[in-house]
This record gives sequence, C-alpha cells and structure tokens, in this order.
Amino acid sequence: MTKTTSSFNIYKRLLKYVIPYIRFFIISVFGFIIVAVAQPLFAELVKFIIETIEHGSEADNKYLPVSIIALVVFRSIGTFFGNYFLAKVSVNVVHKLRQEIFNHYTNLSTEYFDAQNSGHLISLITYNVAQVTNATTDSVKTFVREGLTAVGLIAYLLWLNWQLTLIFFVIAPFIAIIVTVVSKKLRSLSKNVQDSMGDMTHITSELVVGNRVVKCFGGSAYEIKRFKESSLFNKQQSQKVALVSAIQNPVMQILISFALSGLLYLALTMMSAASTGDFVAYLLAAFMLPKPIQLLVQSNNEIQKGIAAATDIFKALDVAPELDQGTVNKADGKGILQFENVSFSYANSDKLALKNINLNIKSGQTIAIVGASGSGKTTLTNLIPRFYDYSTGRILLDGVEINQYTLSCLREQIALVTQNITLFNDTVFNNIAYGILSDIDEADVLKAANDAYATEFIESLANGMQTEIGEQGIQLSGGQRQRLAIARALLKNAPLLILDEATSALDTQSERYIQKALEHVMAHRTTIVIAHRLSTVEKADVILVMDAGEIVERGTHIDLLAQNGVYTRLYALQFSDNHSNE
Repeated sequence: MTKTTSSFNIYKRLLKYVIPYIRFFIISVFGFIIVAVAQPLFAELVKFIIETIEHGSEADNKYLPVSIIALVVFRSIGTFFGNYFLAKVSVNVVHKLRQEIFNHYTNLSTEYFDAQNSGHLISLITYNVAQVTNATTDSVKTFVREGLTAVGLIAYLLWLNWQLTLIFFVIAPFIAIIVTVVSKKLRSLSKNVQDSMGDMTHITSELVVGNRVVKCFGGSAYEIKRFKESSLFNKQQSQKVALVSAIQNPVMQILISFALSGLLYLALTMMSAASTGDFVAYLLAAFMLPKPIQLLVQSNNEIQKGIAAATDIFKALDVAPELDQGTVNKADGKGILQFENVSFSYANSDKLALKNINLNIKSGQTIAIVGASGSGKTTLTNLIPRFYDYSTGRILLDGVEINQYTLSCLREQIALVTQNITLFNDTVFNNIAYGILSDIDEADVLKAANDAYATEFIESLANGMQTEIGEQGIQLSGGQRQRLAIARALLKNAPLLILDEATSALDTQSERYIQKALEHVMAHRTTIVIAHRLSTVEKADVILVMDAGEIVERGTHIDLLAQNGVYTRLYALQFSDNHSNE
C-alpha cells in the first residue's frame, strides 16, 4: 500500500466519525456553498455596477445599494451556518475519538501496557487528538469553503470565457506536484513532532511522580538534560515543519503570479471585443482565485499533520483487546484453585518465568509463597486474574478453567493488594469504595476501614472519609496507603484474596493489628500471601518455596524447617538479620 493510499484511507476512516452528525455536516456544507456562490456574484455585481455607470438608468442606480446589502447578508448567513455547524460536528467527533481511545485503553492487556511508553499513550489523547481537531475543524472548514469558492470562481470564469480560462489550467500539474511532495514531507516531520511530544510527556510524568527520588539522588541535572534533548528535537522538527510550509506558499504565489500575468496579457488581446464590465469581472474573478487556492494548500498542510496524528491513534485503537471469549458468568464463590502443569514466559522472552506448576488450594486455605526476588512469586499470582495468559497447562477456579469465565466474572472472584499501591486523586471514601464497590452501603465501607486498622488515621484527617488524598495518595504515609488498599480488598469480600507484600510498608505495631484483622477475614476465604518477611506467613496452611520459576518445597512452617532445605536457609538468614538490626 502506498503512502498516498494509506493517508487517504486514514482520513476516510477519520471521516467515518462524522456519519452520526451528517445532518450538521450537510447544513455546514450548504452554508459554505452560499459563501462560494457569493464570490462570483461579487464579480458579477462589479460588472453590473460598471454597466450601470456606462449605460444604466436612474432606476438601476437604486438597485445597487440594495444589491450590495443583499449580497453581504447572503454571504454572512452562509458563513454562520458553515462555521457553526461544522464546529458542532468537530467537537462531537473529537469527544467521541478521545473517549474511544480512553475506553479502549481500559480493555487492553497488561502485556500491552508493559511494552508501551506511558507518555506516548497519554500524548495520544492530548496532543494527537488536538492535531486531529485541527484536521477536522479549521482545515476541513477551509477545505470545504475555499474548495467550493475555487470551483465557483472557475465555473464563473468558464462561463465568461472558457477558451481563456483553460489556459490558466496549465499551472495545475505544477501545483499538484508541489502539494504532493510537501504533503509527504509534512507527514514524516509531523510524526517526529508527535513522537517527541510523547517523550516530553513521559519525562515530565516521571519527574512529577518520582520527584522525591530525583531530589534525594541529585537527579535534577540528569532530568533537565533528558527533557532538554527531547524538547530540542521537538523544536528542530517543528522548525522543519514551519520551513516546509513557509517555502510552499511563496512558490505557489510565484507560480500563480506568472499564470495571472499571462492571463492578463492574453485577456487584453482575446477579450478586445468584450464589454468593459465583462473584462473587469473576468479579471476580478481571476485575481480572486489565488486566495482560495493558497488557503487550500495551507489547509492541506494541517490535514497532513492530522493524518500523521490519526495514524498513531488508529494504530492504538487497532490493538486487540484482552481475549475475553469465556461464557461462564457465575462462579461458585468457594475459592478452590488448581494449577495443572502450568508454564509461562513473558513476551519477547525465551526463558520460562514459571515451570510446570502444580498446585491444589482448598476453599478457605491460606497459602503463603516465599522465595528470593525474581523467583516467580508475583508472576504466579498475576496469572490467576489473567493479567497474563499462561503458555501451557490449566488453572481452574471452582472446577472451571479460568479461560472459560468472562473476565468480569473471573475478576469479581478476586481481591488484590499489591506492594505498589494504586490510589486515585479522590476522597478516602471513594478510594475504598472504588469501581464496582461504589454502590456499597457506607456502614460496610466504615467496617472495612476499621478491619484494616485505618479508622484511627482517617478520623485525624481534615475531612475524615471525604478528605482528598492527592495523586497516588501522596498526602498519606506508605503504611496509610497500604491500609486503604487492604480496606478496599476487604470491602470487595471476594472468595479469593491475594496479598502481594501487603504489609511491607507498615510499622511493626500496625502490622500486628492488620495481621489480626487479616486472620479474621482469611478464615472465610481462600488467601494467597506473598511475603519476604517469613514471620508473617508462619501460620499459613501451606507454604510454597519458589526458586527460578519452580516450586521447590511445600509444607507447613514446622515441616519445612524440619526439611532443612531452602526455606530453612531463608528463615535462618532473616532471623540473623533481625537480630543484627536490633
């Protein structure tokens, strides 16, 4: 597929978003038709004025002021309908496109987000959509209005003297060549500008989120250098865009000036028999023609930028969403979990992250998973809610393979608390009662907060449960953020609870309280606990010891200590570390 064809298809796809608002678009086109008709009518009015001066009567003189007012009113009405209704189409299209991108993001897999630059994904909704806005508002408005105006003027010139007008078309191929070459160059440069905007957004986002690390480790100079390099590249590419656009207009004007000069010379000879009114009207219309042509070229430049922006947008929209072909919409809610010969490797990796995992977890059991960093603990738990799909084997929840559940049904059965807490720039209440929990009674939310030992610090906040906690809960301590996440998981009351380092950010006293709370709720649901602190998993029904993606030991705390294997060495190492820190 050629770039030209590809660009046409992209713009055609973009225009499909106009279809729901086609009646507004038709009204706007009708308005621009009025504007287009008004241009040759103005030349005809000048012709009428000259002929009235030369041969007209006193009665004709009275019509002139009325004709001028009528023509201006006629054109103004067209301008209003054209501008307003096309803007109405545009804002709806942009809103729909922006919403579609965001909605699509919510359906994409975790693997996709792992492989993407977050700044680029954000930039698609902000910068790229703004570029598409230009392509679907001012550019389309100019393209339709000036295109129709040019057609109207050419039709009028053909009507006055078609032989002379055909000579003017000699420059048309040169104009087409210039527009084609410039369009390709602008698309390429605009793509570079958009990519650099994504880089700048990403760098800025990292600075905002990680400002404490930047300050503590003296990273300001490094971040300034990164941003400067990205901004400098953006500036250079933007300057090239400006240069290409700036060169194009003078070249077009020079070409058209040659054509008009030749036209004037030929008009003096070929229209010697014409009336003064016809001669002046023809030249006036001919000299009015370069402006819409120039504006058409400028609007094409903006459209090329919009096409480059839309290319990345549609590329993201064409990414397949998470595979959700399950048909089971209801689970038993017992939390019985089975792994049968499960293996898994991450995308673009030949190494297995999990190898031949076999596991049977009964309803209400507490399973602890321990092991060194990178042993596969978190990877194993990430397969259960299908953040990733396993390569071989089967995982069954309540006797049904998890692929057979719809994603919504599967994830309703699971509550998750991770070490990297995700909180939202909202109130404490809304962070606990998040998503599908938003309709739960306030009393249940308060109970969940109390069970997570969060009530005490929540009551000390300025507005209690209605306190805004900032982005990622920045106004709270690490332990407070984790307690809110635990409260959210408890409120969900799912049959399967996954705690991935859920108490790692808590002080010893808070951890003891939460351990008591967790012991209470663990009795009523299946719980998988990942912990580096082995003291937190001693009471688990079964402890799994993982190493290099495999389960190398399993049993109770007492059983594993008796085996004098990996678990014993880990326990002894932590025990000695704890004593050395005392």
